[in-house]
Amino acid sequence: MAPENGLNLRFHVTIDDRDSLGNWTKCEGLTVEWEIHEFKEGGVNDFIHRLPGRRKYQNIKLTRPLDSSSKDVAAWLSALEGPQAGHTAEIKVLDGSGVTVAAWDLADIFPTRWSGPTLDVNGKEIAFETLELAHNGFKLAS
Repeated sequence: MAPENGLNLRFHVTIDDRDSLGNWTKCEGLTVEWEIHEFKEGGVNDFIHRLPGRRKYQNIKLTRPLDSSSKDVAAWLSALEGPQAGHTAEIKVLDGSGVTVAAWDLADIFPTRWSGPTLDVNGKEIAFETLELAHNGFKLAS
């Protein structure tokens, strides 16, 4: 029996086609929206012109339990001389057997936030890390 689509998905992130940031279990923010400009025409009271404006991209928020790839994120962040655009990223959606289901290329990415886990030896929670990336657009990767 074949596995159902959408089950056991994970997300692999690569920066600049060389630096792997490993697999992630949650990816939020693959969103684009357009500003809408409304213009009320004088003398026409029952109609408003609605025209598209600029595109806006939401930050990408990646989350996962700490694992051996967490050191790669720390190394990438420490190698940056401050947040700067110009980097590219690829986010691949992998199924349970590691086959790519979909992928997106992100332009001009830079980190806006990284947060590590709350460390508590008495706690019974999983230690998660979160990486947030700003970008200037995405497209479906080939």
